[in-house]
Amino acid sequence: MGKAVGYATEKPTVVQRTKHFFADFVRQWEIQSMIWPGVIFMFIFCYIPIYGLTIAFKRYTVIDRIDSAPWVGLENFQIILSDKFFWESVVNTLGISFLKLAIGFVVPIILAIMIYEVSLSGFKKFVQTISYLPHFLSWIVLGGMLINWFATTGLFNELLLTLGVIKEPRNILLDPDKYWWIATLSDIWKEAGWGTILYLAVMAKIDPTYYEAAKIDGANRLKQIWHITVPNLKLMISLNLILTISGLLGSNLDQTLVLMNSQNREKAEVINSYVYRMGMTQGDFSYATAVGLGVSIVSVILLVSANAITKRLNDNQSVL
Repeated sequence: MGKAVGYATEKPTVVQRTKHFFADFVRQWEIQSMIWPGVIFMFIFCYIPIYGLTIAFKRYTVIDRIDSAPWVGLENFQIILSDKFFWESVVNTLGISFLKLAIGFVVPIILAIMIYEVSLSGFKKFVQTISYLPHFLSWIVLGGMLINWFATTGLFNELLLTLGVIKEPRNILLDPDKYWWIATLSDIWKEAGWGTILYLAVMAKIDPTYYEAAKIDGANRLKQIWHITVPNLKLMISLNLILTISGLLGSNLDQTLVLMNSQNREKAEVINSYVYRMGMTQGDFSYATAVGLGVSIVSVILLVSANAITKRLNDNQSVL
């Protein structure tokens, strides 16, 4: 018996693990044939290009190869620290991102609960379809709509003139002080409905007997939502919060390129558009790569920090 126990707890050697791996690979070749193309794709287009990050520490031009460009160490990062235009883009990015976090994060949760509480199936499907629709439209289309609506002769000004709110029309997109709100609210309009999908999927799995028991105990609908629906959404809310916080420095580039103009640039320029302008427009690839690398490092730190905080709030249960 002692030998049997000792044999059972003996760790397999590297050769044995390798044999088991290839045996499982052959046995599951149908499943592996679906997985490995994706793995190969990620390796080619996501991991091999990491070598290109070295140009953040070089003085690279289009006539150089990555390996032939001269090393400059941390020179590009020193330039970043003294670049006022970069820090303006950081302020704009954080301002817009925090508004989206404060408002846009809560709206899909409330909308999902409202849709879930609707008893008429036909009306529920209609509301879901209408709320999902903007997500499938590109920012080129939605941005064009907003530009027309906010124009001097657009729908928005006509409505305000009719209601007597303003005395003369003006193009709101040309006002830099209002851009953060335009970017935030338009993004919520586009993505709020799509953001309800995961919450609705979780709520669909809630046992209906919980609500029946709460109703018997005298709980009204609001108390049922607060004590049953919301606690069941806690893990999904935590997961979305982690992903949202980790993306605070990654404002929507498509939205910015469509809505930004020469008048509102001081409030509309975000880090992504700044990197795009420095790299693709001005050809300073080393500087743009250094900015992108720095943003990626900070995003990873935000991801780990948000995960640690939510883990403590969820009784040391991680959602990642």
